[in-house]
Amino acid sequence: MTTLQVTKSKSGYDPEMLRQALVDSLAKLNPRNMVRNPVMFVVEVGSVLTTALWVQALWGNGEAPASFVGAISVWLWFTVLFANFAEAFAEGRGKAQAQALRNARSETRAKLLAEPRRGSAFENVASTELKKDDIILVEAGDIISADGEVVEGIASVDESAITGESAPVIRESGGDRSAVTGGTKVLSDWLIVRVTIEPGGGFLDRMIKLIEGAKRQKTPNEIALNILLAAFTIIFLVVCVTLLPFSIYSVEAAGQGVPITVTVLVALLVCLIPTTIGGLLSAIGIAGMDRMIRHNIIATSGRAVEAAGDVDVLLLDKTGTITLGNRMASEFIPSDGVSLERLANAAQLSSLADETPEGRSIVVLAKEKYGLRARDIASAHMRFVPFTAQTRMSGADILPQNGEATRSIRKGASAAIKSFVELQHGKFPAGLQSVIDEISKRGGTPLLVAENADVLGVIHLKDVVKGGIKERFARLRAMGIKTVMITGDNPLTATAIAAEAGVDDFLAEAKPEDKLKLIRDHQKGGRLVAMTGDGTNDAPALAQADVAVAMNTGTQAAREAANMVDLDSNPTKLLEVVEIGKQLLMTRGALTTFSIANDVAKYFAILPAAFVSTYPVLGALNIMGLATPESAILSAVIFNALIIVALIPLALRGIKYTPMKAAALLRRHLVIYGLGGLVAPFIGIKLVDTLLGALGLV
Repeated sequence: MTTLQVTKSKSGYDPEMLRQALVDSLAKLNPRNMVRNPVMFVVEVGSVLTTALWVQALWGNGEAPASFVGAISVWLWFTVLFANFAEAFAEGRGKAQAQALRNARSETRAKLLAEPRRGSAFENVASTELKKDDIILVEAGDIISADGEVVEGIASVDESAITGESAPVIRESGGDRSAVTGGTKVLSDWLIVRVTIEPGGGFLDRMIKLIEGAKRQKTPNEIALNILLAAFTIIFLVVCVTLLPFSIYSVEAAGQGVPITVTVLVALLVCLIPTTIGGLLSAIGIAGMDRMIRHNIIATSGRAVEAAGDVDVLLLDKTGTITLGNRMASEFIPSDGVSLERLANAAQLSSLADETPEGRSIVVLAKEKYGLRARDIASAHMRFVPFTAQTRMSGADILPQNGEATRSIRKGASAAIKSFVELQHGKFPAGLQSVIDEISKRGGTPLLVAENADVLGVIHLKDVVKGGIKERFARLRAMGIKTVMITGDNPLTATAIAAEAGVDDFLAEAKPEDKLKLIRDHQKGGRLVAMTGDGTNDAPALAQADVAVAMNTGTQAAREAANMVDLDSNPTKLLEVVEIGKQLLMTRGALTTFSIANDVAKYFAILPAAFVSTYPVLGALNIMGLATPESAILSAVIFNALIIVALIPLALRGIKYTPMKAAALLRRHLVIYGLGGLVAPFIGIKLVDTLLGALGLV
């Protein structure tokens, strides 16, 4: 079982995880921990105060019946515990993933080289003894002992322990596939690797640290929201404190009723402060990072996840992100006097044994567009002619049958085919050169097909835009996000691909400094920019971008400059990153709206009950028809606690992501979560009151 599979299996509502979260929620009652959440700290202080009043009531000196005070105390403690449980459970999912990584990580032996070349003497050392810049040899069957850069060699590497992907990948020196990760296994050949990290700083070690929710730093928006919630809490605290002398004065002035009790004041305070979002805020942030990990993306902090939700400009490389990266056959263009069917037939025959993506695409195009069934080489009496750097051609010779002459079919570069035809005493069609020039000008690759002395026509190879990518860009545009394609192609080619893909803008003939300038220009306009990269030349732009996703297959420089690493090395993952960030912000906004809105119903439940003995006219505000003042107060407190539990799955899962403009999203939240926050407490409090009455508890 791979690491990824282990972590995913532990991410649901595992009974062991639930039990551990319950234990952790009790441990989190420590005031030094609770003070970091001002809202829930106030609830805990209120719980302690009402518990003391309950003990006093048991001795007969209470301000209210001991059963009522005790019930209020119990549910206030439940409110604190439920909030702690939400955070502990969210953290527990991260800890389960981290533990799976710890179990997968084992100390290995390393072949430490005296000189950076194969064949030199080496010393067997423990992986924990390796230091930065050490040179190690890794051969077939060996586990790579530490993160590093390949300085020599090429090998097939099994990275399933990191990515969960069983297919091996190629790692080689130079280029953008030189980075290797400790804990992966070399399947073939050998590599000489320069260690790029200090002990304890490897990728697995960093993953363990990053995915543990307890180590998560609060994001700027989360800090700002905490400050706002603290301000609300202080305001309501001041209001509730002033209600006691007001109540005493009112009783004396009216000559009837009893003053409000401290227990009721605490219950009122807890129900009016935003306990719902206060209890779930931390869990929402932790769950956002957890969703990133489920998509095989490691974020360095919650700040990066949140920034992804605010991104309004996406920079995307053309090759591998917008296009497939392999040039594919798109059309056959015959020479004058040659039929399309003859050209397609010859092109297919020349590519039957060609296992390159280009060769396979030619066979598929001939089959799908012209109905030509692929034939077996042996049964067709063919001899395949492989491509060589000298001839710059490939093809097939169809051996003579029944006295026929040998048919020599070739496909290749125009200069090579021209030479081939001239050797056969043929002529190169004059009109074909303009077709070749036009394809080249548009950024395509012209492949010529010849049979003996005749040039049959041209195969147009082009980098194909990925299926569905245009629709994804439309979704981003619906959210107000601008997409910019980065390419090294000439402006003419870039224009054609940009139009086909549906991006908003493009940067052609882009150099590293051009990318950096483009990012800075957008940031000067107050926009947040996201981009992906995998090469050392991408590092400056990645460091400048607000959200930078590096490919795990990329260079160490790119991974260190980025604030996210995609373990699958899929450049289009940037679109998922933005959606997950948006989902985090949408969830936080929706639950904040719900939390503030549902306080309104609690006014109608508690305030009339608290003062009805002094001002009987307030009984008209008991629109829910609650049984007694004590039942109204207790029902509101119980609902206030239970709603946190009810919303934990939504906080961890996140609300369903829907791409739309900010104004439309705000209206949607106000209707669903604002109106829902108003209505739900009226229904919930009434149901609790009815249940309490049915059980004879009030």
